[in-house]
Amino acid sequence: MRRFNDEDLTGAEFRECDLSRARLVGVVMQDVEIDGLVTNLVVNGVEVMSYVEAELDRRHPVRLLIRSDEPADLREAWRQLRKAWATTTERAGSMAEGSEHLGVDGEWSMVETLRHLVFVHDSWFRRCVLGLTEPFTAMGLASPFVPGQEGLGLDRSARPSLDEVLTVRDRQASEIEAWLAEVTPEELAKPAPVPDDDNWPPYAKGRRVRQCLGTVLNEEWAHHGFCVRDLDKLSRRVAQ
Repeated sequence: MRRFNDEDLTGAEFRECDLSRARLVGVVMQDVEIDGLVTNLVVNGVEVMSYVEAELDRRHPVRLLIRSDEPADLREAWRQLRKAWATTTERAGSMAEGSEHLGVDGEWSMVETLRHLVFVHDSWFRRCVLGLTEPFTAMGLASPFVPGQEGLGLDRSARPSLDEVLTVRDRQASEIEAWLAEVTPEELAKPAPVPDDDNWPPYAKGRRVRQCLGTVLNEEWAHHGFCVRDLDKLSRRVAQ
């Protein structure tokens, strides 16, 4: 365990860090942002994540649909997610030329975010929900911690346009829509047919089909939020 005593961490940034079981005692935290997988967060003796989750559900009712086990709810969740992305894509097209390729505060650009979702689809839907072993889409963008990316056929040097990425995204969306149109609760509850190889994501083995689909939907929702956040920041910079 690392201990920080009487340290000035003003402006510090912790990226892709595991802070599980961390204790912050006698600290001053003003204008702080926490973004990540947070559970059982206690602030001044109060467990606050139940309040955070309830507020997120209030702001984004699609989250309730994403958590449902009913095929009709999942279909509606996917429809709403696609509609939200269409609105955001249209917004990006109305901004300054090249905005879709600009990252903010070290985050992915809009195009890079969509490329990551191409990778998520190949990983969690095609492999884990459908059980396919087809090659990954070359333009897909994996997180840096994903091992063996060259072996997956990913081209990290790729620089596709927004339209090129959207073409792939539309094709992938059609795959999900066709599958959701016919899936039953019983099929959702079955063990996921994850291929028996060492390709990503290895930790999906043993999960249910519903859990793997949930990863796809949650990634779509979360990354859309990141994208909107960063487009807002870009818009404010232009307005200044």
